[in-house]
Amino acid sequence: MKALKDLGLDVTKGSVATESALTQTKFHIMRSGRKVEDPDMLEKIRLTIINNLLQYHPESSENLAMGEFFGIKPPEKKVDVDVVTHVIVEDDGPKRSMLYIETADRPGLLLEIVKIITDVNVDVESAEIDTEGLVAKDKFHVSYRGAKLNSSLSQVLVNCLRYYLRRPETDEDSY
Repeated sequence: MKALKDLGLDVTKGSVATESALTQTKFHIMRSGRKVEDPDMLEKIRLTIINNLLQYHPESSENLAMGEFFGIKPPEKKVDVDVVTHVIVEDDGPKRSMLYIETADRPGLLLEIVKIITDVNVDVESAEIDTEGLVAKDKFHVSYRGAKLNSSLSQVLVNCLRYYLRRPETDEDSY
């Protein structure tokens, strides 16, 4: 909590849920009374939490979703989980569409998703980003030239995202 306060943040709400061996903690973090939306600040928050876990609870390194990258002790067993990628576009009113993406989380995923969306000339108006364990569950309010996506453009966007997100390692601009 002190590390988050040192970043100038306020934790307005927190909850801890324990389900057998799984403990899930959720925080509502604000800055100056507003939701934190700045990507740089969100990355600072993420790294602060990971670094504090590693410093004060080194045993957690093998349980982190990205333990191989950040952990002091690599996981003894690789997580043998295939996360199915889901990409859905639905109407969200006359002037925008809702893009739902559920896929395996990894470092830089949000940046990669936004790059794909903008490369297809679709505008991101706002987003709700959430990660549950190893799964990223994101919602994007998108539009094309101030209107919702038509079926053809929706299919192009879905195909690009599915292709790119399913690949374990992808060279830049390969989609």
